[in-house]
Amino acid sequence: MTTPDLPALRPAVLGSQWRASPQSIDRHPGGEHARTPTNPTDREADPIMPAITDTTAASPGHAVTALLKEYDALKAEERQRIGVRGQLLNATLTAVAGIITITTTVGRMGLLLLLPLATTVLGWAYVANDHKITAIGRYVHNQLGPRLVGLVEDGFSDIDMFKWEKYHREDPLRLSRKRLQLVVDLVAFCAPPLSALTLLWLLGPHTPIILIGSAAALAAVALLATQIIRYADVAGPVQPT
Repeated sequence: MTTPDLPALRPAVLGSQWRASPQSIDRHPGGEHARTPTNPTDREADPIMPAITDTTAASPGHAVTALLKEYDALKAEERQRIGVRGQLLNATLTAVAGIITITTTVGRMGLLLLLPLATTVLGWAYVANDHKITAIGRYVHNQLGPRLVGLVEDGFSDIDMFKWEKYHREDPLRLSRKRLQLVVDLVAFCAPPLSALTLLWLLGPHTPIILIGSAAALAAVALLATQIIRYADVAGPVQPT
């Protein structure tokens, strides 16, 4: 009694180059059959298993998920930077009070040079964090939101993603608050070192090291002040669209 020919076998894994057909089945004693590889180009003519031409294209659902994960990561970074920004302002006030206390206790006016050093370092970190916070908000509204809108169905294409990132900038009182914040930043990071340098120039000592150090400190404070003003984001409110 002969064994009937088996039907063509389909592999379970996509993209495999192994397939079985009546022409590629080798009969062995005992009725065993073995699969033999065939030319990969044979799959192109196969009406049941067409060739896969693009396996890297991501579906819209996967793209939306990736963009939402990016949004979550950006908002987490934003929250962290907001906390750090507040801590830097507190650290600056603490450093100013500490340096003034030590200077008056010891009675060495030259220690006042530490004040511009501390405020410049802390002030620069403050400006960097503040700039990143603003940049994250703009990126979410101007880049991330429109990309998500382009991936949703046509019936929902008019959705204004992440409206809050734009809504709070439309507040008519925002400009006055940002200007007041600019004044606070300049007073906190620039007024104390300038006052210390003024006292140092008036009361001495006027040694070469003190004079050179105070000149360098003045340049650093002036640079910090320009950066604070530059990144203050005191533009007028965004008009609603």
